[in-house]
Amino acid sequence: MRRMTFDLDDLRSYVAGIELGSFAQAAERLGRSTSAVSAHLKKLELQVGTPILRKSGRGMVMTEAGETLLSYARRLLELNDEAVAAVRGLDLQGTIRLGLQEDFGETFLPQVLGRFARAHPKVRIEARIARNAELIDWVLKGQLDLSLAWDGGINTPFQQDLGQRLMQWIVSPHFDLAQWRASGEALPLVVFDAPCLMRNAAVSALDRAGIAWRIAFTSHSLNGIWAAVSAGLGVTVRTEAGLPLELTQLTPGELPALHHISVRLHRAEEQPDEAIQQLAQIITGRLRE
Repeated sequence: MRRMTFDLDDLRSYVAGIELGSFAQAAERLGRSTSAVSAHLKKLELQVGTPILRKSGRGMVMTEAGETLLSYARRLLELNDEAVAAVRGLDLQGTIRLGLQEDFGETFLPQVLGRFARAHPKVRIEARIARNAELIDWVLKGQLDLSLAWDGGINTPFQQDLGQRLMQWIVSPHFDLAQWRASGEALPLVVFDAPCLMRNAAVSALDRAGIAWRIAFTSHSLNGIWAAVSAGLGVTVRTEAGLPLELTQLTPGELPALHHISVRLHRAEEQPDEAIQQLAQIITGRLRE
């Protein structure tokens, strides 16, 4: 049986189209014609031997084979891009000062740092976990080179939007929402110390819905928030980023709807050095996935 080899350009067109939700946008981002992207998709389907996309309304969605291919395609492209960065960046040296929200500290940060360190072993990264206001302030003062933060309405000269995350009500399986409703008591909230964007979102949503609430627990750290929610002390509002497996998101409609919050990557300089640009690309790619 002849061994089959996927073309990375074909895979890149496929992944970009899925992530952007439009193969026309993928063509624009990749600097290709829409016909070229279409040819890539047709070639992939011929190689796979089964459809990877199917029509759904006016758009296209992945088939089961397409979902499987997407997972492997991302891994192949990531390894390829990592190899290219490693070969081209053997001489990169120096220190990068990176700041980020605690939500991204436990799962996202190790993935990003691991990939960057393999490609650029001579570059040292100093990572700082902090709250939104501090992260942005340190970038503006030149104390951080890169900062990954939620959009709190404060702009910096060199920022990049990296998509949105839906804020959600997070609870422990031990928290009985029906029992709370029957009790007639105020909803217990587990939140960060003020000021906090997601604390404000929770309070505003409950006030608009006319639901009484009380602060049951406050913390300076996200680990403290997760511990209190796990203990059943109340509910909190976060995104899915870094959500512990033992906690769960409430079904829409059980509590007032919450809005999306944007993630932004802030840079201290418009044209930072090559090492900083490489790290920014890895962060951007990971979040868009």
